[in-house]
Amino acid sequence: MKKIFSIFGPTGIGKSSLAIELAKKIDGEIIGVDSRQIYSGIPIGTAQPNPSQLKEVPHHLIGFKKLSERISAGEYIELIDQKVDEIIQKNKSAILCGGTGLYFKSLKEGIFEGSHTNENIRSRLEKEYDIDKEKLFKTLQKIDPDYSNKVHINNKKRLIRALEVYESTGKPMSKNFDSLSKNSRYANDYYFVYLNMSNDFLHPRILKRIKCMIDDGMIDEVDKIIKRKINISHINYIGFKEISSFIKKEISIDEAIDNIFVRTRQYAKRQKKWFNMNNYDISFDLHEISKNDIVDKLIQIN
Repeated sequence: MKKIFSIFGPTGIGKSSLAIELAKKIDGEIIGVDSRQIYSGIPIGTAQPNPSQLKEVPHHLIGFKKLSERISAGEYIELIDQKVDEIIQKNKSAILCGGTGLYFKSLKEGIFEGSHTNENIRSRLEKEYDIDKEKLFKTLQKIDPDYSNKVHINNKKRLIRALEVYESTGKPMSKNFDSLSKNSRYANDYYFVYLNMSNDFLHPRILKRIKCMIDDGMIDEVDKIIKRKINISHINYIGFKEISSFIKKEISIDEAIDNIFVRTRQYAKRQKKWFNMNNYDISFDLHEISKNDIVDKLIQIN
């Protein structure tokens, strides 16, 4: 079986355009591996492939979830397997592309049984957290002292997830991590391609993209969500808070852009740290090698 190229890297580096060029050369279809790009209604703020890119090459798992819905890593891995099946059955090449490190790690190393989301438990825990987060943190310290040392009390998402997993499986999060299983049927077929670039070159790209997002209608996108009164706290939509403040006339558009730039740089830094802590098959510095040359090298590998 041919390798399944899995292209990942920090935000703003140009993953999508590289994946599209590769797909054109190897008759491929692209599967999104991004926890934010799965949502409909926010294509601009989450940098989803634009309409012309979507026409160039078939894409999957992009903009298919409602803003109010949630998805776990386990559920996402199952969807990826399904899409890989469909693409292979058409005698085409599957290409994965995205920036969510946890999904890539789960593809290679597996996921635990409690990785599916329990909406009822999570909703209750979220309400309890807003009332008394110290109480929830003490509960975590009692049931899973090892994992509680890795979670800050203000990290609402991770704290609630740990308690949700315990209530769903009867086992603490640390024990679940010890019993990972290779759930992806294609775990041995993925070929992980890490795209990197020094911050001196990445940061200007990020700023340019933010300004393009504003020009493309990000303000209207955020305004529609506000008017529909949709809670998107579970989505890491960088820019929603800042643009909301601009709409409310609390800050200027330049201040909003500056704040988004800071948060996006911080996000890219976390992504780089995550990716560098995990194994990949090959890495390219996009400032030192052109995308066309990368595509040629990958074709040779395949």
